[in-house]
Amino acid sequence: MKNIAVIGAGTMGNGIAHTFAQSGFHVQLIDISEDSLKKGVATISKNLDRLISKAVISEAQKSETLNLISTYTNITEGVKNADLVVEAATENIDLKLNIFKQLSTVCTKNTILATNTSSISITQIAAITNRPELVIGMHFMNPVPIMKLVEIIRGYNTSDEVTKTIMELSKTLGKEPVEVNDYPGFVANRILMPMLNESIETLYNGVAGVTEIDTVMKLGMAHPMGPLQLADFIGLDVCLSILNVMYNGFKNPKYAPCPLLVNMVRAGKLGIKSGEGFYDYSTTRKAEQVAKQFLK
Repeated sequence: MKNIAVIGAGTMGNGIAHTFAQSGFHVQLIDISEDSLKKGVATISKNLDRLISKAVISEAQKSETLNLISTYTNITEGVKNADLVVEAATENIDLKLNIFKQLSTVCTKNTILATNTSSISITQIAAITNRPELVIGMHFMNPVPIMKLVEIIRGYNTSDEVTKTIMELSKTLGKEPVEVNDYPGFVANRILMPMLNESIETLYNGVAGVTEIDTVMKLGMAHPMGPLQLADFIGLDVCLSILNVMYNGFKNPKYAPCPLLVNMVRAGKLGIKSGEGFYDYSTTRKAEQVAKQFLK
C-alpha cells in the first residue's frame, strides 16, 4: 500500500494527509475548493515548521513530506491508482453517502474505502457502495499528527482481511489502533459527547460559569483541557451533529443535545472555527457573557 487519497482538506483531512506523507506514503489530497487545498497545504507546512523548531524533523524531511502530497479538485483524478481512500469530509450523512457512491464507480475494484466519521454508521455508508467488505471506519483524533489513537470501526460486512490491513497500516503511522464495533458514536464519542453535553447543561442550569466548570475538570479530574474549551476546539456544530446521530440511533433522551448548544450553533457561535464559542478567540476575553445571552 503506497498511494493514499484523502478527501477533504479541512482540519482532519490535512492532518491525515500530513501524517501519511510524513510516514512516506504518496498522498493525493482532494477537495472541491482550490482555496481549501491551498490552506490545507499551508497548514501542513506550518505544522512541519513546528516540528522543525522542536528538532523532531529536519528541513529536508519537511521538503520530502510536502513533495509526497499532490492536490486535486477532481475526485476521479485524485483517487486514480489509490490503494486506500480516506474520506474526511464534513460530518453529514448525505454528503458522505454521495461521496462513497461516487467512489464505488471511480476507484479500482480492490481499493479500500475508509471514512473518518466520528459517529455515522459504517454499515450504512458501506451499503451504498459496491464493495461493503472493503469499507471501514478509520477515526483519527484531532490534532492528527500528534494524537496516537485511531478508532478502527468494522461495519457489518467489513472483512477480517481489510480490518487487519488497516490495523497494521495504522501502526506504520506511529498510531495505536483500537478495533471497535459499529454502534452510534463508537467508543470515543459515545463516552465523550455525553460528558461535554452534561458540562453544557451544567452551564445552562446556572450551576457554575464557563471558567469554573473547566477549572474543576482540569484540576479535579486531571483533564488537560476543560470540557467547554474542548467543545470549542472540536466545533460546537460537530458536537451537535454527533449528539443528534446518537440520539436518533439509540432513541435515548440522555443523548439529547442541550438547548444551549442548539442555540449557540444556530447563532453561528461554533467555537474556534468561528472565533467565538464558550470562549472568545478574537481576544483573550472569556466568552461567558456571550454564552449567557442564550440562557433563555
